[in-house]
Amino acid sequence: MNHFEQEIVKDYCPYCGELIELLIDCSIGVQEYIEDCYVCCRPIQVATSITEDGNHNVILSDENS
Repeated sequence: MNHFEQEIVKDYCPYCGELIELLIDCSIGVQEYIEDCYVCCRPIQVATSITEDGNHNVILSDENS
């Protein structure tokens, strides 16, 4: 994987449970940010990390977790 690419990741909203897509910037090793669910509009805390071999870990949580 090119480390300057973006990748679409699918996961479930911690509020409404709907499957959502997130665009992850693979050039940043570790990042945390808030993104609103495009189904229920609630703020999701997104934590991502990219390993040296290009795999990514994504954790979605509600604002109280």
